[in-house]
Amino acid sequence: MNPKTVNAGAMEIAYLEFGSADGWPCILGHGFPYDVHSYSETATFLADAGARVIVPWLRGYGPTRFLDDKTPRSGEQAALAADLLAMMDALGIDKAVLGGYDWGGRAACIVSALWPARVVALVSGNSYNIQDIARSGDPIAPEHEAMLWYQYYFHSERGRRGLARNRQALARTLWRMWSPLWQFDEETFEQSAASFDNDDFVDVVIHSYRHRYGLVPGDPAYAHIETQLVAQPPITVPTISVDGDADGVNPGTSHHTQQFTGPHEHRVFNGAGHNLPQERPVEWANAVVDARKMAVG
Repeated sequence: MNPKTVNAGAMEIAYLEFGSADGWPCILGHGFPYDVHSYSETATFLADAGARVIVPWLRGYGPTRFLDDKTPRSGEQAALAADLLAMMDALGIDKAVLGGYDWGGRAACIVSALWPARVVALVSGNSYNIQDIARSGDPIAPEHEAMLWYQYYFHSERGRRGLARNRQALARTLWRMWSPLWQFDEETFEQSAASFDNDDFVDVVIHSYRHRYGLVPGDPAYAHIETQLVAQPPITVPTISVDGDADGVNPGTSHHTQQFTGPHEHRVFNGAGHNLPQERPVEWANAVVDARKMAVG
């Protein structure tokens, strides 16, 4: 399937589209270090269920490109959300079902929290996925700190050089650590790993993992969004949140319930790790369909 592109905000966003153009809009966001292929099977199921499924490459991945060389290569959460909202505007999509995990889930959560009129329903991997940067310096349990080693690695220039030099090997390591029960083959990995050859990948990734700890400034263009996120706004749209019970980087998020003030259901995918839609495509597709039913009946 050949990607389509659209100019949206600061980006030329590349995306795959599945289903009929007059289907109900559904936008699905991938995480780090993955890409649009996380949704290959899920999108097909959803298209058969009547959806128009749009799966974009995030900034710094695959064929997505910055429109201006002078634009900061920000990977902050507000930038990801702004890209998603700008894409909806550029495609003329007034409202959509949003879904995502990791970085893509963060963008979907922010749009759902700050622009709920644009969201029919939400499916969020790892639940309330909006960073609390003001509290990012608070220590957590040592066994959970250990899961985040790669983030602290990226805080150093050694980590930047390591990502630049070994991006595929590092990503393969994270895939194995985060989804220990997922028996992906090399072809599956290589299909997604090609997206890490984007010229902006390293800069965007490093900025993301430094900004979330308050170590570097954000892009001033998104400061108004980051300011609103300090309050950790609730998500009011109908939501199904999802965890995998074999996730090697996230120990579970059922305690996020209080952040969802609208209709909400939490699901756990048995045996699934971090890459939820690719490991459990039918279950993820069912969650999207069910979230939409929560909203429209």
